[in-house]
Amino acid sequence: MYSQKIRAALERQKIKVGDRVLAESAGRKHEGILMPSTDFSDPKNVIIKLDSGYNIGVSFEKIKKTGSGGAIAFKPVEMEKAGSGKPRVSILGCGGTIASRVEYTTGAVFPAFSPADLVASFPEIKEIASISGRKLFDLLSEDMSPAHWQMIAGEVAKEIRKKAKGVVLMHGTDTMHFTSAALSFMLKNLPVPVILVGAQRSSDRGSSDNAMNLISSVIAAADSDIAEVSLCMHAKMDDDYCFLHQGTKVRKMHTSRRDAFRSINALPFAKIWHAERKMEYIRKDYRKRGNPGFELDTKVNPDVCLIHSHPCIKPGFIRLLGKNYDGVVIAGTGLGHVPANPFNDKRSVSVVPEIADLVKSGIPVVMAPQTIYGRLNLSVYTAGRLLKEAGVIGDGCDWTPECAMVKLMHVLGHTKVMKKVEEMMLTNVAGEISERSLPETFLV
Repeated sequence: MYSQKIRAALERQKIKVGDRVLAESAGRKHEGILMPSTDFSDPKNVIIKLDSGYNIGVSFEKIKKTGSGGAIAFKPVEMEKAGSGKPRVSILGCGGTIASRVEYTTGAVFPAFSPADLVASFPEIKEIASISGRKLFDLLSEDMSPAHWQMIAGEVAKEIRKKAKGVVLMHGTDTMHFTSAALSFMLKNLPVPVILVGAQRSSDRGSSDNAMNLISSVIAAADSDIAEVSLCMHAKMDDDYCFLHQGTKVRKMHTSRRDAFRSINALPFAKIWHAERKMEYIRKDYRKRGNPGFELDTKVNPDVCLIHSHPCIKPGFIRLLGKNYDGVVIAGTGLGHVPANPFNDKRSVSVVPEIADLVKSGIPVVMAPQTIYGRLNLSVYTAGRLLKEAGVIGDGCDWTPECAMVKLMHVLGHTKVMKKVEEMMLTNVAGEISERSLPETFLV
């Protein structure tokens, strides 16, 4: 969508997308068809398709309509009938579009969410499975909330009850690991794979990872025996294979690399070669297909915050948390620490009394490792022992901060009784707490 300023200028001239326009900029004139704006467009420019067929962005000084045009839209794509015997995989769009189609008459790029559009964009997937699909919503992943997680979980449950052999969720990458953790707690005793997939590079770039990631996720959804919530993304910068990560043990670890996602304190479930259509299982400790007793549990309390401990953190800040939240997760330094000042240094301030007051008031405080990798141990140093005495939960856990936050939301959706909260938090539900630490899970 164009900016408000550009929309106002177009409206004054009664110009609509698809009309022929003449734009003047720095003494130069550009004439052609007015194109729709995309997420990747410069907000100061209009996009014009020239008669040569090329699209250009123009920061115009004057613009006028020279001819009327029709609406820019796709002709419907007919869905090919799937071959007999192929498993049905449902693909649900949750924003963060990784699939798109170009309408070549105008050059416009549109999201592809219908089954027909997906097959047209990625014809390989029709050889793997019979595809059904629909868009749930368009959303930047940083705007995802627990209400969206609940909606996604409910729609996944519908597809499972319709006998889908697997469900793929197309999702933006920035908070995909929050969603994978949330769904791991909401979808209990899964009978089929549920796989989140995204792309680090947009579909208009030659280096896009969208096709390989989506094809690999469909392979896993259709053929794998891993009935877990998982996340499928590039394993390396090249296009060799994807990793299938456990939903509660994965984190985005780079802003832009195609292999941004890493399994944390655990190995990935599997490698997937999209070209060869094969999988290599790395682990055996996963739920298998066909589990009985599938249960949808979307109870959640969204009033939980995640904060990072740091030098100079103020006691007053900790006190304020009790006025706005029902639960607090602290990403602590080292083995799980905050400023505690056990030696009464005049230049240091402890926040342990404020944390203890939160716990006494009925607000659970959970510790997670700021280091990301490794396991908490609140018994080694004085700071940790003081936190443990204050009632902080998490000693011995190796959950990620994001997973700990989502789990506390889940637990507080079921109870606010402190003893029960601690019991539920320390019970391994979806693989979020590893039984033992393996040195090979620390990737460098």
